[in-house]
Amino acid sequence: MLKNWGAAIFVAVALTSTTAAGALAQPLPGTVSTEVRMKLERDARLSVTETVQVPDGKTVKRTVPLRLAVGNDLERQYQVTDAKIDGKGSTSTDDDSFSVTLEGGQSVLTYTVAGAVAPVGDALEVRWQVAGGWDTELDKVAVSFSAPDSPTSVNCLAGPVGSSQPCTSADLADGKGVRAQEIKLGAGERVDVAIGLSAGVVPPNAVVVEQSGLAAAFALTPASGAALGGLLVLLLGGVALLWYLRGRDAAALASEVGAVTVLVRDQGGRVAFASPDGVLPGQVGTVVDEHVDVVDVTATVIDLAVRNYLWITEVEGHDWQIMRRNPVDDSLSGYEKAVCEALLPHGVDAVSVSELRGRQIDLAVVRERLYADVVEKRWFVRRPDAERNLFWWAGIVIAVLGVVATVVLALTIGNALFGLVVAVGGVALAFGARSMPARTRRGSELLEHVRGLRGYLHGVTPDDVPEADRELVFSRSLPYAVVLGETERWLTTFGQQDLYWYGNASDFRRSFPAFLGALDGVLAQAGHLRSLRTPNP
Repeated sequence: MLKNWGAAIFVAVALTSTTAAGALAQPLPGTVSTEVRMKLERDARLSVTETVQVPDGKTVKRTVPLRLAVGNDLERQYQVTDAKIDGKGSTSTDDDSFSVTLEGGQSVLTYTVAGAVAPVGDALEVRWQVAGGWDTELDKVAVSFSAPDSPTSVNCLAGPVGSSQPCTSADLADGKGVRAQEIKLGAGERVDVAIGLSAGVVPPNAVVVEQSGLAAAFALTPASGAALGGLLVLLLGGVALLWYLRGRDAAALASEVGAVTVLVRDQGGRVAFASPDGVLPGQVGTVVDEHVDVVDVTATVIDLAVRNYLWITEVEGHDWQIMRRNPVDDSLSGYEKAVCEALLPHGVDAVSVSELRGRQIDLAVVRERLYADVVEKRWFVRRPDAERNLFWWAGIVIAVLGVVATVVLALTIGNALFGLVVAVGGVALAFGARSMPARTRRGSELLEHVRGLRGYLHGVTPDDVPEADRELVFSRSLPYAVVLGETERWLTTFGQQDLYWYGNASDFRRSFPAFLGALDGVLAQAGHLRSLRTPNP
C-alpha cells in the first residue's frame, strides 16, 4: 500500500515538474516569438519553417540580409526561394535582402535557402541567420535543426550584429540534431547559428564572390585606412597649429583687462588723448575682426575731421556737407589719403552726403591700403583677406579633386574611400579658412590694448578731464567710440554741443548719430566693404 502511494507521489511530482518546465518555455502573452525549424536536404538546400506568434492588432517586419562580408573585398551570397506564408502577411525577395511583414496572430512562414553550406577545412559548416532584422523585440527564439547525418558541433551567437555573445542555450540534442534558444532578443539584433557536419554529408553550395558596386568601391582597405589616418593626423596638426597661432588671441580675449592709460599730460599740465600703440580708428576695427568694414571708414572720416583735415556741417534738408579744411600731407597714412580722395577727389573741396549717394564711390583702394597698413604695422604677417582666400580656394580645389578621384576610383580600381577622404579634407579646409588669419604677437598685444581702450570709454567721466581740455579729449576719443560701438554712451557721458570740427548742430547728440547712419549707407553702396558690423573685442 505504501509502495503504491510512493509511486503515485513520484508520478505526480514528475508531471508537475514537466508542466512547470513547459510553462516556463512558453512565450509571454502579448509578445512576439518565433520557432524556427531547419532541415538540411541531401542536395544542400536548407528548408526553413518559421512559426511566428504576433499579438493581435500589431504588425511586425523582418529584413534578412542576403549579402554578408566575409573578408577583404569578399562577400557571401545567399538565395531565398519558394517563400510562402500561412497566415496574415507578405514576403519580398531581391538580391540583397529577404523581407517579411506579419500581422497579428500565428503565421507559418516557409522558404528554401541556397548557399548555406560551406567547406571549412576538412568538414562542412551550415550557417543561417535564423532570427535578425526584426523591428520589434522577440520574447523567445527557439531553433531546431536536422540533417542527413548527425551534427558534430554548434555555435549560436545572439545580440547586436557583429557581437560574439552566445545564445541562451545551444546543444546537439543527444547527437541527433541541434537545439538552441534565445530569450529576449532586442529589435535589430540577430541569432546566427553555425552547425558543423562531417565532410561529404551534402555537397557544399556556399557562394563567395568579390564585392561589387558602391559597397566594394567604398570598402575600408589598407590604402583607404591609411588615408583616413593621414587625414586625422593632418586635422589634428591643423588644430594644434591654429591653437598655437590663435592661442595668443584667446589669452588676450579671456584675460581681465582694465582701462588703459590714454589720457596724458604735457609739461604745461594740459590733458590730451593718446591711443595705445598709436593705433588709428580704422586700424582698430580691422585688427579686431580681421575685415575692413564700413564702420572702419566712417570712423576714419570722423577722425580726419577731428584732426582738422575735414569739416562736417549740418545743412538744410536733413543733410550734411563734408568740406576740405587742410590739404592732405605726409602725416596721413596711405588709407587715410585714399579716404580723402574717395570723398573729395582732386578739384573738389566740398560734397554733401546726398551728392555722395548719387555718385559711385570707389573704396577698393581704401580697402587695399588699409589691409596693407595692418601688415606694415606688423599686426598681421599677411593680409587677412588674402590668407582667407588662399585657404578657401585651396580647400575648394582639394575638394573638387577629391570628388573627381572618388568617381574615377569607384569606376576603376576601387579604394574610392581615399578620394572621399581627400574631398572631406578639402571641405574642412574651406570652412576653416576664416580661422586662418592669425595676428602676430604684436597684434595680439594690440587686441588686449583695444579691450583696455574700450574700458576707458566705459569708465571715464567728465570730472576726470579738466574743463578746458574736455572738447579735445571728447573729440579725439569719439572716432574710437564709433568703431567700438560706444557712440551712444560716449555722447551721453560728455554731451558736447559746440565742437570745432562739426558745425550748425542745434542738438549734436541727435544730429551726429543721424550723420553716422547716412554716411554708413552711402559707403555701403560702394560694395567693396562688409556692411556695418560693430567689432566687439
